[in-house]
Amino acid sequence: MIKGMYRSASGMLPRVKQQEAIANNVSNAGTTGFKKDIVFSKELSKAELRTKSKDNNWRQTLDARVKVDYTLGAFDKTETPLDMAIEGDGFFVMQAPDGTTALTRAGSFVVDSEGFIAIPGGYRLMGEGGPIQVGTGKVTVGDSGEVQSNGATVGRIVPQSVVDADKLDRLGGALFGVPEGEQLVAPLQASIKQGYLETSNVDVVAEMVDMIVAYRTYEANAKALQTQESTLDHLFQRVAKK
Repeated sequence: MIKGMYRSASGMLPRVKQQEAIANNVSNAGTTGFKKDIVFSKELSKAELRTKSKDNNWRQTLDARVKVDYTLGAFDKTETPLDMAIEGDGFFVMQAPDGTTALTRAGSFVVDSEGFIAIPGGYRLMGEGGPIQVGTGKVTVGDSGEVQSNGATVGRIVPQSVVDADKLDRLGGALFGVPEGEQLVAPLQASIKQGYLETSNVDVVAEMVDMIVAYRTYEANAKALQTQESTLDHLFQRVAKK
């Protein structure tokens, strides 16, 4: 009985995390370059269980983990000079106001007050030699990433990635932080498309279906838990009367 209650309760917890992930995905469905979160659950192996405290051998913890789905989104043609998308792998490399490095697929750029290509929040687009400064000139970007301002080359965008993208930290929206010590590597294939934006890879209809399934699973486990609790309470009452 206790084992059944534990199983039902442990089955509810991953569904809560899944609902949170789905809600975040749907709220960012219109965010340029956003990559959706997916939740998967697994029953911990005996080796993993040795590292976790447990009261009884039958307590098999269900582990819910969140992963980012880096599947590419569709390209939306805007013809705006500072809108850029990466065709292929990799990310735009951004320098945060505190000097740390961040990565993003969201290429909806602006020119900040000092003439650097940037995104809101003070993150500046990094080129081969540092932040790319275009001033007030007309910006053109080639497929190779070469950036020109009024016909003069001012830098080159070089998409970068990491060996294990699962180690990236989501900073919010389509921005990812690079952990200390993690090395950037060049992607196998990447080119810059000026005048395009990569849309979110969230399928709202599929997310809503997943949300309903997750809720029904949570509800079924909750009802099973209530039934077992009621049965256990009835058993205790019978024993107490004897």
